[in-house]
This record gives sequence, structure tokens and C-alpha cells, in this order.
Amino acid sequence: MRAARRCRLLTKGSMLLVVCCLLISGCLDSIPRLGIEGHYLGGKDEFLKGRGGNMNRAIKELESVVRADPTYKASLTFLGRAYYRKRRYEDASQVLKRALAVNKDDEIAWISLALAQLRLGEDERGLETLKGGLTLLSKVSTNGYRGYRDWDGKHRVRRSIRRSVLLVLKGPDQKRKLFRTVETLLVRIDDEESFLRVESYVEQEGRSQLD
Repeated sequence: MRAARRCRLLTKGSMLLVVCCLLISGCLDSIPRLGIEGHYLGGKDEFLKGRGGNMNRAIKELESVVRADPTYKASLTFLGRAYYRKRRYEDASQVLKRALAVNKDDEIAWISLALAQLRLGEDERGLETLKGGLTLLSKVSTNGYRGYRDWDGKHRVRRSIRRSVLLVLKGPDQKRKLFRTVETLLVRIDDEESFLRVESYVEQEGRSQLD
């Protein structure tokens, strides 16, 4: 029994490693993706590559989704964040406001909108928006996050939230540190969610193999 369990764990770990390597290297981009879902996944995945991603491609894919259906999943939020990364702060602000009109409980959209407002010099409004976004994020990530029960096992996201809150309380004089800290917070959330999404996929594949 122990040997069989150890074998399953090794298999799961090996699959997780392979899938992570494929995601990082971009090899999974060759998988054909069609329709609005294909454009959404293409834009989202390109965005989540961070500095290694092509933001122009991400924007093109996500703009096509938004034109077809602006309520489709988190397309407006990802598009606004992609605009932000391209330093198109006015476009980011407008799109993220649309995202919040679709879903007022989107904590990532609130936080991203706050960053865009601060970049545009709207300090008072940006800090208020950020306070609300961080409060909402703290509430929704108390017991897991977006259906992930093993969320933030290393407490990296929670530490970033605490640092961000402390800087917000210090006011606009801390804007430079605030940008760096909150942008890091968003990246850590993306990384944690991506890792757990892959882990969930591997678990499902492992169960299907056992069946």
C-alpha cells in the first residue's frame, strides 16, 4: 500500500513538473484554441507570462473577446491590466471601470484601477479605491480563494497584502514603494492561482488514470 501511494505521489509530482515546464516554455501555445474561449485563454496566458509575455498580443486577443462579449469571464480585467503594463493608464482606468460595472466584487479590478488612478495623479481617489480593493481581497481570501482550498500556503500573498495596507495608510508620500508593493502583490496572486490551477489539472489527470 505504501509503495503504491509513493508511486502515485511521484507520478503526480512528475506530471506537475512537466506541465509547469510546458507552461513556462510556451510549448502549450501550440494547442489550437478556437472561438471566444480561445482568444480569452490566449490573451490571459500571454498576460500571465509577465515580463516574458507579449502584451501587444495579449491586448489584441482580449480586445477581440471584449468586442464580442464584454461580460465574458475576466476579459475586461485582464485587458485593463494589460493596458496598465503597456503604460496606457487612461485606457486601463476606463476598461477597469467597465469591469467593475460588470462585477463590482472583482477585487483584482479594484486594485488594478487604483494603480491606474495613482499613475494618472488621482492620488486621493486612487488611495480610496486601493483601500476598498485590499479590504475586499482580505475578506475573500480568508478561507481559501476562488475555490482553491490550499491557497497561499507560504503566506506570500498575505505578507504582500499587509505591506500594501501599511503603505496606503502612510499616504501619497509612499507612492513609489506602493506601486512596487501592490504590483508585486498582483503578480503573487497570479502565480499562486496559476500553480494551483496546474496542480488541480494534474490531480484530475491522476484520478482519471487510476480509474
